[in-house]
Amino acid sequence: MPASPSSSVQAARKAVADRLREIRKDAGLSGHALAERAGWYKSKVSRLENAVTPPSDDDIRRWCAACQAEDQTADLIAASRSADNMYVEWRRVQRTGLRRLQGSYAALYERTRVFRTYCANVVPGVLQTNEYATALLRSISQFHETPDDVADAVEARLARSACVVHEGDHRFALLLEESVLRHRVGDAETMAGQLGYLLSAMAFPSVSLGVIPFTVERRMWMIETFTVYDEEQAEAELLTARVNVTAPTEVRQYLKAFGEFSRLAVYGADARALITSAISAVE
Repeated sequence: MPASPSSSVQAARKAVADRLREIRKDAGLSGHALAERAGWYKSKVSRLENAVTPPSDDDIRRWCAACQAEDQTADLIAASRSADNMYVEWRRVQRTGLRRLQGSYAALYERTRVFRTYCANVVPGVLQTNEYATALLRSISQFHETPDDVADAVEARLARSACVVHEGDHRFALLLEESVLRHRVGDAETMAGQLGYLLSAMAFPSVSLGVIPFTVERRMWMIETFTVYDEEQAEAELLTARVNVTAPTEVRQYLKAFGEFSRLAVYGADARALITSAISAVE
């Protein structure tokens, strides 16, 4: 099993592996006997029980059948799929393009009341302009070599954002490293337009926007971009995958990190001054 950036993934997969081992022992079978019944090499049983290899749905069906524990098959498959969904490779969800990925967040966005987002690289999706989102998603599409449905993906992203930012009982606490204001996405006009929109967004009733200055004395190092949805789930974005964290202890770690970042940030007039300076640098 590839090393996961989140211990939640490892713990969930280990829990499935432990349940497989318990089922085998309850059936009074040795690893060798189970392998023979399932038609496998003995080493496969060891790999599955030690979470070295995540089980496929068919592996679980064969395991339970060999142990005469078919009544546990459905629950184990559900638990295994849940573990897989904690670490989702972009290539898996982007194989048909980027439009479908944008739509997959709709239900989560609708039920979330408080969004806490920290960004160290790009402007948060909920505050992206059409031009900025187009430039960003096009670069992502080209890098990951996905089908080109950028225009549709941008339309879906902006529609989703408008729905939650301007409608319903949603609140957004957004923290940006100052570097986000300086990293140019698209041409100068695109970047200037995006920074100008950030100034406007600071007046939205649902939005609190803070900027962490280059010059601040760091008590918390820069980390990957992440969002905490209410206090139930955190999502971290990596180059190759997204990590969904639901273990309460780990969600609390992200909330603690957000609290540390929020104390480093400036708001109001000071934040506007940093954005205005970045606009001047672009122009």
